[in-house]
Amino acid sequence: MRISVRQRTNQALPGIHAVARVDRRTPHLLGRLRPGDLAVVDHRDMDRGTAQALVDAGVAGVLNAAPMISGRYPNLGPDVLLAAGIPVYDTFGDELIGRVKDGSSVRLHEGEVYLGAELVAAGRFVSEDVVRAEMESARSGLRSQLESFTHNSTEFLRREQDVLLHGRGVPRTATNLTGRPVVVLVQGHEWHAELAGIKAFIREQHPVLIGVDLGADALRSAGYQPDIVVANAGDDEMPSLEVLKKATDVIALVERGASQASTERFERAGIRPLRFETGATTEDAALILADAGQASLIVGVGMHATLDEFLDRQRTGLASTYLTRLKVGPRLVDAAAVPRLYDGQVRPRHLLALSLAGLVALAAAIGVTPVGQEWADVATPVVTDAVTNLIDRVQGLFQ
Repeated sequence: MRISVRQRTNQALPGIHAVARVDRRTPHLLGRLRPGDLAVVDHRDMDRGTAQALVDAGVAGVLNAAPMISGRYPNLGPDVLLAAGIPVYDTFGDELIGRVKDGSSVRLHEGEVYLGAELVAAGRFVSEDVVRAEMESARSGLRSQLESFTHNSTEFLRREQDVLLHGRGVPRTATNLTGRPVVVLVQGHEWHAELAGIKAFIREQHPVLIGVDLGADALRSAGYQPDIVVANAGDDEMPSLEVLKKATDVIALVERGASQASTERFERAGIRPLRFETGATTEDAALILADAGQASLIVGVGMHATLDEFLDRQRTGLASTYLTRLKVGPRLVDAAAVPRLYDGQVRPRHLLALSLAGLVALAAAIGVTPVGQEWADVATPVVTDAVTNLIDRVQGLFQ
């Protein structure tokens, strides 16, 4: 992937000359990035979703104050950045974020960051060999992560058992979900391809569309209007006002015991959301909502499906993801599998082709019987005369 870089201020100096966008909280940074910027972050163990967002923003490089791979678990973010051809440097330490201000014009050359002629920080180049070696080392440390995960799952189930086991506290939507298929879209890795793959399913089955956080805007950009939007009331970035106002239901995720002020941003915009008090992630809350509404099928777009992907997300959300998948069970289908299982409804042309094939088979079967042969002896001269007359008429038209 070719990354555009802004005009160099001094062509005599080697390296990448660009504007640095700086924030320790990577999700807050993503909305400010422009093509050609250098993303300066403090993001230990970068996950694949964040890395893909950086790729989509068209950054010229990623400078991480923390290690891209700490060894706690095999995170997938560095592979995504390298596959897109984006140079990655890490382990700069606090000095990088402390000295480089947001919006500064900097120069990056061989892991060294310059403000004008001054060297302000130096980091390590994250190559494919580095990623391969550190990922292998991280896989050996999965045991401790799984032990921690077991403890977190127990705690999460204790806190959320009313929601998970009994459906208590799950808001009742105006959108009827009972017996209907549901598509839940998260703006995760490869959501574009997965959504395109189920286009026929959406057109023919008319499922309820649920957009999760910015996934609601993703649905809109693809030409669909989400029926339900599930958004975290505490996030800085919310779905667009246009999408929220057109949705039949807006679900605001808040912490248990949160005050009414937690949804004030929605109400100021003229939206009265349904509160959902839970410690689950927004993605998992959407699945719980569809399950509690007795959806016949839940198709997940852009969601995490493998063990590596489950681990490659916020650590606080791992127990939520695992237990929610257990609760939803066989109703949940990954969007990538839908094209293999569903090839569309039977159409008139399919029925016509089937009818013609049946008639041909019937004629062949009759033709080998004595009666069929007698019919053929009688019909052959008639058919021959008809074809001959038709040919003569066509020839007469061209004379």
